[in-house]
Amino acid sequence: MVGLPYDCLANPLGAVRLTFEKAVSSGLNPSTSTAADWGAVDLFRQFLFDDGGLSQVPILNAASVKYLLANSLVRFRGMIQDMLGNEVYVGAYKDGSTWRTNKFSDVCQFEMDMSPDMKFWERRLLYCVPVPGLNSWAEPVEALSNQQRNFATQQREKRPRDDDDETVDHMELGSNQDCEDSPITKKMREEGHPSSSSMQQDTVKEGTTPSFGPPDSEINSFPCLVKVYDSPESDLKLNEIFEFIGVLNYDPELSLNKDESDMQSNDLYEDDLVQLPPSKVPRIHCLVHQKLVALDFVDGSPMTESNPSMIRGIREGLLSHLTAVLGNDGVAAQFLLLHLLSQVHARVDGVAVGKFSLNFTNFSKETASVFSKRLGLTMKELLPFTKQMPLAIEYLNSASLAPKKDYQANKLVPGALQLAEGSHLIIDETLLQAGTLNPTGVENARSLKNLTELQQVEYDFQYYKMEMKADVQLLVLSEGKSNILPADLVLPFQPSSTSSSEIVDEAILQTWRWYLAFLRSLSHLISPEMQKVVEEDLVAARQADRTLGSQDFSRLLTMSRLMSLSFGETSLSMEHWQMVKELERLRKERVR
Repeated sequence: MVGLPYDCLANPLGAVRLTFEKAVSSGLNPSTSTAADWGAVDLFRQFLFDDGGLSQVPILNAASVKYLLANSLVRFRGMIQDMLGNEVYVGAYKDGSTWRTNKFSDVCQFEMDMSPDMKFWERRLLYCVPVPGLNSWAEPVEALSNQQRNFATQQREKRPRDDDDETVDHMELGSNQDCEDSPITKKMREEGHPSSSSMQQDTVKEGTTPSFGPPDSEINSFPCLVKVYDSPESDLKLNEIFEFIGVLNYDPELSLNKDESDMQSNDLYEDDLVQLPPSKVPRIHCLVHQKLVALDFVDGSPMTESNPSMIRGIREGLLSHLTAVLGNDGVAAQFLLLHLLSQVHARVDGVAVGKFSLNFTNFSKETASVFSKRLGLTMKELLPFTKQMPLAIEYLNSASLAPKKDYQANKLVPGALQLAEGSHLIIDETLLQAGTLNPTGVENARSLKNLTELQQVEYDFQYYKMEMKADVQLLVLSEGKSNILPADLVLPFQPSSTSSSEIVDEAILQTWRWYLAFLRSLSHLISPEMQKVVEEDLVAARQADRTLGSQDFSRLLTMSRLMSLSFGETSLSMEHWQMVKELERLRKERVR
C-alpha cells in the first residue's frame, strides 16, 4: 500500500486539501454539495487507528502547548463544559477557476475575494476543560517525546514573523479574524447568514473579561475551544469526556503588538468580543473524536485473559488495604468497595438505577480530621476523578454549586457540581454547625440533595431551569445520619485504630485502579433461578420487618449486583447473595 502523501502529524491541512482536490477532480461540486466530509476523516482514521499513528500524536496540555506548532495534529482530553452554538464559516471558495476549502482551519490558504461561488457551512463550538478533579497519575506521563520537543523548538525559532506586514496566512475566517466590514462578512449578512460576531456581540459587555471557569481554578487551568464538523448533536453532550484529535490553532504572540486603539477599531477580532482570543485559548479543529470513560485513564490490564482467581486475589488485596485505611473496620471496608464499583446503569421513572451513595456516621471531630484526609488521599490514589467538599454553613451560603447561564457574557458559569461521569465526591459534613442558611445556602442544599437522591443537577438558565443527569459516587462523612444528603446506605463507622496505613507500591495501585475501572464496565444479569430465591428472601424479610420498603429492596438488589462484580462475575450466585444478606445483618446491628 502506498504511504500517505502528506505528513498527517506536521501538515494535516495538506492532507485535507489534497483529499478535497481529488474529490473535486472526481466530480464533487462544492457549489451544490453540503459540508459533508469528502474522505479526509477516513484518511486520518486510517493513519490513527489502522496504521498505529495515534500514539505519535502529541497530547495538548498546559505543559506541552509551548512546544507545539500551529496547524499540527494534536490530541486533547477534556470535558465539554459549555456548548457555544454553531459558527458560520467560508467552507469552499474559488481561486480563479480552482475550488479551495477552509474546512478544519481558520486560516485561508489563498487570498479570497467576494464571490457568488462562496459556500458557507457551519461547525459546532464546544468549550472544553481538563476533567474536573483529574488526578496526576491519570494524566499522560509524557505529552511530547524529547525528539518532538526539540523539533518543535527549532521550528519555532526558524519561523519568521513580520507584524507590520500581515500576509494572507494571517487572514483568518469565521470567529477568528473575519473583520466586521470585510467583503466576506458583508456577503454573509446579505445572504442572511449571521456571522459569529453578530450572533454573540450583543450579549457581551464591551471591556469585560469574564472568567470561563468555576471558583476551583484547577478545573479551568487549560481550556480549549473545539470546533466540530459533521457530527450529530446527540454524539456530544454536556459534561461528557472526549478525546479530540485535530488541527491546532494557537498563537500566544497574536495580540502582543495590538494596542488600545487597535482593540477599538473595526479590525477587532471577533474572538475578542466573546473573550476567547486565540492568544489565550487554543482552538482544535476536530477531525476525529472518541468518548472516554474512567477505564481509558487507567493503564492496560494486568492480565492477558479473564482469570477469576486473579480477580479474587486483587479483590482480597484491595479489601485489606481499605480495611487498614478505615482503622480496621472490615464491615465499612466491604461497603466502601461496593460503593467504589457503583454507577448509574439505567434510569426508570426518574430513578437512577445502580447508584450506591454511602453515609459513614458516628464521626467525632478527632476521628473526622484523621479519616477524612486519609479517605481523600486513598480515593485520589485509586480513582481518576475525585473531589472533596467541606460542608459548612459558610460554604453553603457562598459557594456556586450549580452552573448558571450568564447571558451578558454568553457563557455557562460552571459550578462545583458540574462533574464528569464517574467522578467521586467526598462530602465532609462533620464541619457543619448550627446556623442559618441564606437563599444561596438553601439552593445549594437542595442541589446536593437532588444529586444524592436523583443523580441530577439543576442548571439555572435564568429564564428556566433544566435538570441535567449526573453519575457521581457520593461518600458522606457525618456525626449522625445526614439530614441534607439522604444516602442509599447509612453505616455507623467503628474504627479500632487510628494508625496510618502502609504505603502501597505503584504497581499494586495500578492493578487496583484497573480492577475498579474494568469491573464497573461489566454488565450483570440475575438468572431466573436466582430471581426466585431473591424474591422469596425479600418476602420473608418483609414479613419479619414491616418497616422495609421498596427502597430497601432496591438497595439490596444493587448490593447483590455490586458484590458479584467485585468478584468479576456477571451473574448473581447463591454465595454472593448470602454475603449481601450477612453484610446487611451486620449493618442493622450497628444501626440499632
